Amino acid sequence: MDTSPASGDRGSYNGRMKPIRTIVATACALCLPLGAPSVFAEAPGPGPETLPAVMPKVKPTPAPAPPPPHGGERPVPGQMVEPIDDVAAAARLTTASNAFALDLWKTQSATRGNLAMSPTSLTGALAMTWSGAKGKTEAQMRTALHLQDATNLVAAGWRRLTSGLQDPSRKLKLRMVNRLFGEQSFAFERSFLNLTDAGFGAPLEKLDFLSNAEAQRAHINDWVAKQTESRIKDLLASGTIDTNTKLVLVNAIYFLADWANPFKREQTRDEKFIVDKTTTKNVATMHQQGTLRTTKSGKASVLELPYRGDDTAMWIILPDAVNGLAALEAGLSAKQIATWNANLKAEELSLSLPKFEVNPTGSLMLNEALIKLGMKDAFNEKVANFEGISKNKDAKQRLFITSVVHKAFVKVDEKGTEAAAATAVVMGTRSAMRLPDKEFQVDHPFLFMIVDKKTGLVLFMGRVVDPSQT
Repeated sequence: MDTSPASGDRGSYNGRMKPIRTIVATACALCLPLGAPSVFAEAPGPGPETLPAVMPKVKPTPAPAPPPPHGGERPVPGQMVEPIDDVAAAARLTTASNAFALDLWKTQSATRGNLAMSPTSLTGALAMTWSGAKGKTEAQMRTALHLQDATNLVAAGWRRLTSGLQDPSRKLKLRMVNRLFGEQSFAFERSFLNLTDAGFGAPLEKLDFLSNAEAQRAHINDWVAKQTESRIKDLLASGTIDTNTKLVLVNAIYFLADWANPFKREQTRDEKFIVDKTTTKNVATMHQQGTLRTTKSGKASVLELPYRGDDTAMWIILPDAVNGLAALEAGLSAKQIATWNANLKAEELSLSLPKFEVNPTGSLMLNEALIKLGMKDAFNEKVANFEGISKNKDAKQRLFITSVVHKAFVKVDEKGTEAAAATAVVMGTRSAMRLPDKEFQVDHPFLFMIVDKKTGLVLFMGRVVDPSQT
């Protein structure tokens, strides 16, 4: 679903300012070895019940439940099934996504320089992958992702959450789409295809990885680029997709919104930014005076910059000390974020914020980070269990994750914020006015988050160490 700002895609601020963009994309690739089943076939017999075609808008409604994720018995015909509370499930999924985001971010402390991620994009991709996991693999992924519900409830929560984010009454444009790219000769479990299609809105597109894997990689990359307005290109690097690839799960998110109060270009001027104790650079710095919500907590200050409609906002989190970014990142927690959010108060202030861009040339490999968070078996070719995606008792044909790749783009200037992100999980086998008295001067390394204010979902988060670098 696409929803548009009132000013339109080509809208402007009094004919001067164009709308800003925040873009997210995620891709997951799952691989099997040569010698896997050669005839595409869904599991025989009637498939399990699926989620309703359209999730309820207001009340939780009864819905048939797929088989329990840990085994167990499916309800017999005529047996009462409790309603799916998709509103509560969406709230739990939001909490899980944010908690997972903070855990994952802390694993990147050794990564130097500017960095950005999309927790929502990562959660969507990995949740689809998790929905096909079983046994110990499922339990480890559930813990790492902070998921609290069965697969059908997580899927219902995803649909409720994304439906709300794409509400056409919002003064923004948001596109959230999923797709499966599957090897045409491979057999997938009907229950998995039903759940990812009905629950995550991810239809299956059949591709020929066996004959021409490189062409299929280009096809998937083109799809991601199209969904992200060409901001994420070459998500899957050469060699990521090969003849062992059997499935690529893709999540793409596109977000377009205007600043509630755009910066005036004529007020932008070069000012000093302290990169570290020995390095200072002159960078283009924007200025704005007005009423903004801010708070001071611990050894950091937080500023909220709202987008038009006040549904979403960017948080600027500035440590007190010039070299305080590492300590700030290490202390991040859901409780801390909740405290910041609760204590934000409107104040008259003068803001100076550098223009910046995070645009890495390559994708970020997250294998080791996810293993540190406890997802060990999913990456182990000998013990990984993804029988929910495809049942195969032959250990040589066992699905396992070979790589999780993420790529993000963020740009902030007078017009607003443009951002994009993409993730790939690859699985395979052994193969001039008076200024206010208070100032918020962003002149040294800081964190930022783009947050949906209604749900509290963190759409993006990142760090800026040097605004002059991408």
